[in-house]
Amino acid sequence: MDSNSSLKQMSQSKNLKVGHFVVEFATPGIGHIMKSAGCDFVLFDMEHSGFSIETVKNSVRFMEAAGLAMIVRVPSREYDHIARICDMGAEGIMLPMVGNADEANRIVKSVKYYPRGNRGVALSIAHDNYCAGDVPTKLNSANHRTTIFAQIETAEGVANAEEIAAIDGIDCLWVGHFDLSASLGIPGEFDNPKFTAAIDNVVRAANKHKKALGRLVPTVDQGHECNNLGFDFICYSGDVWVLHNALEDAVAKIRNGSDK
Repeated sequence: MDSNSSLKQMSQSKNLKVGHFVVEFATPGIGHIMKSAGCDFVLFDMEHSGFSIETVKNSVRFMEAAGLAMIVRVPSREYDHIARICDMGAEGIMLPMVGNADEANRIVKSVKYYPRGNRGVALSIAHDNYCAGDVPTKLNSANHRTTIFAQIETAEGVANAEEIAAIDGIDCLWVGHFDLSASLGIPGEFDNPKFTAAIDNVVRAANKHKKALGRLVPTVDQGHECNNLGFDFICYSGDVWVLHNALEDAVAKIRNGSDK
């Protein structure tokens, strides 16, 4: 993917986008590390990390400095979480547990300004780089720029995937594989026919409505498999797991006197 593409442009292309999940290390250099490793985007988690709004505000600037597109997963679908993270400058907003079209519509209205939504207006702050300017132009620009990722991770979400994908303003359907498997009553059974049928349903819905598809994958092989199924946002593993696995492997090899 073109390194200069905006997140909105990425979501409108079926070209492969590869990123990384940050759940622990919100350090000033993390964006540059991921960018130099070839990442197209970062998925920055607030749902399970404990990251604060202030941490997100700082991290938006870290990623901006690195030229790395940033998606922030907010802790809930509540307006307060959504609008405040938008105000901090996040252009990509991921919402957990989206179950139906009504929820998707409320999300879009929380992210977008008038006339597309009801997000509270605060200008010349972080999200517009503290600049003055024409108010309607600023609102239209923000409405165009903000990119919404709806997580399909419940049986209800799968059943309603097509109507969620049909909502104007939803840019990407993102499968939350662990929660989805649990919701289907088969936690962790990703080869179970119930799970694969659910994935097929989400893929069909996204394709029908020309929406992007995303998923976190723990391995390179699974990344290839998901891309072959039609997933174009592939988030490879997370900061904690990559560090842990590499460190565990190296420590074991040193202790065993082996480099293989």
